Amino acid sequence: MATDQLGLTPTPSDAEALDAYSTVVTSVADRLLPSVVQLRVMGRGGRGREAGGAGSGVVITPDGFVLTAAHVLGKATSGVATLSDGRELPFDVAGTDGLSDLGLVRVRGDGLTAAELGDAEHLRIGELVVAVGSPMGLAGSVTAGVVSALDRSLPARSGSMVRVVENVIQTDAALNPGNSGGALADRRGRVIGINTAVAGMGLGLAVPINEASRRIIAALMRDGRVRRAYLGIAGSPRVLAPRDRVATGRESGVHVAEVIADGPAAKGGIRADDVILEVHGKPVTTAADLQRLMYDDAIGRGITVRVQRGGQTLDLDVTPVELPD
Repeated sequence: MATDQLGLTPTPSDAEALDAYSTVVTSVADRLLPSVVQLRVMGRGGRGREAGGAGSGVVITPDGFVLTAAHVLGKATSGVATLSDGRELPFDVAGTDGLSDLGLVRVRGDGLTAAELGDAEHLRIGELVVAVGSPMGLAGSVTAGVVSALDRSLPARSGSMVRVVENVIQTDAALNPGNSGGALADRRGRVIGINTAVAGMGLGLAVPINEASRRIIAALMRDGRVRRAYLGIAGSPRVLAPRDRVATGRESGVHVAEVIADGPAAKGGIRADDVILEVHGKPVTTAADLQRLMYDDAIGRGITVRVQRGGQTLDLDVTPVELPD
């Protein structure tokens, strides 16, 4: 029997597929490697000792702004970036946002190559992605895989505040310690995510590059911090009863499990067990919907919150305040 009948000889289509895969990965690597840097930070450890950390970052402007993960930077204010050409340049931390796990540093140097930011909103499950970073301190490492899931959630913390990062990308491209802050790119070499965590054997997570994260990046560039509005509630999705669906024209809303005493929601008349249907005319069905509306332009500005309460639909006036650091 011929070896090709045993499946030992690749058919032309198999070879072509392998060539196409290799071509995409090598093309992305060629494009991104000059833009991905290794970051070394220094901070204070226990008993006043110097403690260091390391991760990856992605150059996003030619004048030295580098995007990374907030947890890579921690409380550091400076560090050293190692470029793909071997140069070691000092950087200053421009700002961090623990509630999105995004951070920004400014490298002091020139001749930097900026990566192109893409848009994760158009990703599809099964799409080829390439991760570039410095796992285990091995700079310029490239792995490839696929988007294995979308719309994952990742809890993020800043001080006593906990927030859920929404629309997190799950990939099977191999990630290891040190990959955090590095690039997750699409087949065109556009950065569509910042690697943030290893979820388990063969699974990694990345904060998506989308409208929300671009807004955070802009705030970090401009102010060094992200200002968010605060309502003072804890809630979860709730499917409405059939009669309430008919009365409101809505299928679901956000059930208010808790109202923080003396917070904006409490002062505006929102009560526990209310179901929030709309905020300023925009439907909300999840806590993430509320989070998307609570940015700096909502601070101190009166908004109308429509709630369902005991068979009645009420419009309440609420004025969010700034979320404390």
